[in-house]
Amino acid sequence: MRNKLLVTLTAVGLFCTTAVAQNIPSPKEHFGFNIGDDYQLANYTQTAAYFKKLAATSNRVQLVDIGKTEEGRDQYMLIISSPENLKLLEKYKKISQQLARAEGISTEQARALAAEGKAVVWIDGGLHATEVVGTHQLIETAWELSSRKDPETLRILDNVIILMTHANPDGQELVSNWYMRNADTLKRSVDQLPVLYQKYIGHDNNRDFYIMNMKESVNMGRQLFLEWMPQIMYNHHQRGPEGSVLAGPPYRDPFNYFFDPLMITGIDALGAAMYNRLNAEDKPGYTRLNGSSFSTWYNGGLRTTTQYHNMIGLLTEIIGNPTPEKIPVVPQRLIPNGATPNPVTPQNDWRFKRSIDYSVSLNYAVLDYAARQRDEVLFNIYKMGKNAIEKGSQDSWTLSPKRSEAITAAFKKDNVDSTDKNDGSDPYGWMRRGSNIPMKYYDAVFKDPAGRDPRGYILSADQADFPTAVKFINALIKAGIQVQKADAPFTVAGKQYPAGSYIVKTNQAFRPHVLDMFEPQDHPNDFQYPGGPPIRPYDAAGWTLAFQMGVQFDRILDSFDGPFTKLPYGALQTPPKAALATAGGYLLSARENNAFIAVNDLMKAGVKVYRLTKGVAGNDKAVPGNFYVPADGKAKEILQQSAATLGLKTTGISKRPAGTVSMAPMRIALWDTYGGSMPSGWMRWIMEQYHFPFEVIYPQDIDTGNLRSKYDAIIFATRAIPPVSGAEPNRYGYAPKDPLPADIPEQYRHSLGKITKEKSIPQIKTFLEEGGTVITIGSSTNLAYHLGLPVHNALVEKDNAGKEKPLPGTKYFVPGSILQVSFDSTHPAAWGLPAVGDVNFDNSPVFRLDPDATGKGIKPIAWFSTDKPLHSGWAWGQAYLKDGVAAFSAPVGAGMLYAFGPEITFRAQSLGTFKLLFNDLYGMDAKEAKLVRKKG
Repeated sequence: MRNKLLVTLTAVGLFCTTAVAQNIPSPKEHFGFNIGDDYQLANYTQTAAYFKKLAATSNRVQLVDIGKTEEGRDQYMLIISSPENLKLLEKYKKISQQLARAEGISTEQARALAAEGKAVVWIDGGLHATEVVGTHQLIETAWELSSRKDPETLRILDNVIILMTHANPDGQELVSNWYMRNADTLKRSVDQLPVLYQKYIGHDNNRDFYIMNMKESVNMGRQLFLEWMPQIMYNHHQRGPEGSVLAGPPYRDPFNYFFDPLMITGIDALGAAMYNRLNAEDKPGYTRLNGSSFSTWYNGGLRTTTQYHNMIGLLTEIIGNPTPEKIPVVPQRLIPNGATPNPVTPQNDWRFKRSIDYSVSLNYAVLDYAARQRDEVLFNIYKMGKNAIEKGSQDSWTLSPKRSEAITAAFKKDNVDSTDKNDGSDPYGWMRRGSNIPMKYYDAVFKDPAGRDPRGYILSADQADFPTAVKFINALIKAGIQVQKADAPFTVAGKQYPAGSYIVKTNQAFRPHVLDMFEPQDHPNDFQYPGGPPIRPYDAAGWTLAFQMGVQFDRILDSFDGPFTKLPYGALQTPPKAALATAGGYLLSARENNAFIAVNDLMKAGVKVYRLTKGVAGNDKAVPGNFYVPADGKAKEILQQSAATLGLKTTGISKRPAGTVSMAPMRIALWDTYGGSMPSGWMRWIMEQYHFPFEVIYPQDIDTGNLRSKYDAIIFATRAIPPVSGAEPNRYGYAPKDPLPADIPEQYRHSLGKITKEKSIPQIKTFLEEGGTVITIGSSTNLAYHLGLPVHNALVEKDNAGKEKPLPGTKYFVPGSILQVSFDSTHPAAWGLPAVGDVNFDNSPVFRLDPDATGKGIKPIAWFSTDKPLHSGWAWGQAYLKDGVAAFSAPVGAGMLYAFGPEITFRAQSLGTFKLLFNDLYGMDAKEAKLVRKKG
């Protein structure tokens, strides 16, 4: 009877599904307006409901919940293909994985799989939520693919599996509701949002994809790098260059030297399909190459990180807004050239619907290419993976500017009269037949055994902060990298390593990403013209994650093996559980970031914690900066939990060492601003992860005064404190303005305002003088100048009149790179840091201390001890940095100012310098604090 009932219900269900599937609701039927209608935006609640309707009514659509967002919403991905393909998704997913990883597959087997499989194409929208074309083209394209019956659509559905992914649900909800809050359509705008459109990081959500700190990044990374591994991914953005409709592939140089050539030519091919379709449909205004600022150098973006995984990563930036706008007159954009073959004419009435139509056409161009070249795109991802495995299995050398320059330098060293005799009349070298540089100079660089790419990397389990190394390993694992773990002690290249060490070999398909996370980036010198100003990179020039995180590893140049087990793909690791000995008390190492979590948990529970100000003879675990915890019941319970979950190592000790001071939690305030500061948002997330209690405050809170009665420490992220004269501009050269209070809801008015010289700085100075701690980072170190401290800008020169002015970009330019500094590890702010370490530097402040600075108690914390501090990225004129102070402390009255020029909490990636912040966030007994300060 039960089986008959199930059959009957199934039959009824099939009948209902078939009947309903003939009535797929259009966007207008669901939302009440057409996608692209003027002055109309859909929010995420409405969009998610529509996606569910499509999945319920169309046999071409499956809805997948890929995880929760930071605000707790469900993040959805639509899988769209033919009904026949949807029945075999697991089969096609497995083929996609096999070809992407290229493990143990011959060329013949790969071609057979490519012929059998379906192309997998990722299309996302809404990552940057104010770029509203992205979310709405996703809705419109999903509708068209679900309902259209034309031959092209059917061919696409037969040959392609489309992953349509919403990249930022929280942001769409905020932005759309903000825009639609005004009944008067002429007052509607996505501008002047009160908070970030991603809970913590706003626009920087597109800078998170090689570490994947945010939940949305983890959700999408799982689909991209572990589950589906699409051959093509298309990342929709907004805003196109002034005078054009959109910018798209191919992109300007430089591209990353770890890429397989098929990545670059694959982007070229897809780009041609995209702009050819627009031209055929009479949709002008596509610009590419040097027509825009976008390149394929950077890693870390949703689009760019996929490129390091052999996926053809596409980005377009298009104009468009539900409030009609114009295409301005930009004369240089009106001339057809290789960058913009089909310019658009200026116009005053560009409608949202046109941008939606362009976007749908671009989607169809990509999907049609994938359908027609299905076996090619499937085979090519295998080919790139196979090439990577082969390179990682033999001696290989990566081409880069430094190595190219080394050839020329070696030749010139041996040949004094080796200048180029070309007078400029033959710029492309057509009249020259062959270089006069002998092959031996090439061989000296590209056959030098010491210059080989590594066969792999070993992260020893006995390094000082192994739990942070595990976090780094997990970043690789989330990105689909094959990681191995040692089951027993082993020896490689004469060095012994303990069991539990991690091994990352480069003979794997995603080798470009592996190298990019361990090796320095070598960005070329990139100027508008010889002797001209530098061209700022699309984002950073150097970012090597292992350097940023302070991870210790060995580069192994020869093939090696050992008692290693390959971890299952995607299997996240936890630090090994540490044992807690029976003792009178415990020492915690300040070199471990996780120690600060335990300390904060202990103090929250009322446990007394002490800090060593000097070492104990004969005990290498009792060094300045380490923590001492008496062994009472509550302390043991918390430390046992920390040992089990954080891998925190403790050292038993019989009694409290001499030279310790008692600690207390501080009342911490973190500056933020109306609309949200991304650096402050990142810091908010970091503070939560490390269990620091804090309160977010705004300029009005500071201007009210009486700060010392409320707080012990105030943190100012970069761009909080303005220059002594003028306002702090953003990277685009202007200072954003607050809205009028009457134009925003009352609940957000408390966050309006800016830090000002007239009202805010006196209150901050009083706070310091009364014993408060102020921590400034990046440009907020301007506070030192407001306070009149005896320090000045190190990166200046004098003009003819003897007046100091900043060094021009033609002489000095260091965009987003990793530099090495020397630390005074005896300074309390630098406890737990090595003598030399890496910092994230983005044209950051650098100081010279005046002759009387030392006498006034100013102490350097970090400085540049060499004229070549570049470790990864691009540093033009880096010799100007030598002897410059990167960070210092300065007493102000009874309080202390900390000034950190580098971005010590950069995007929650620079774990290697988190301690520079953490060390400053603990209070001490007043008498003990005075003693420590006196001793330095």
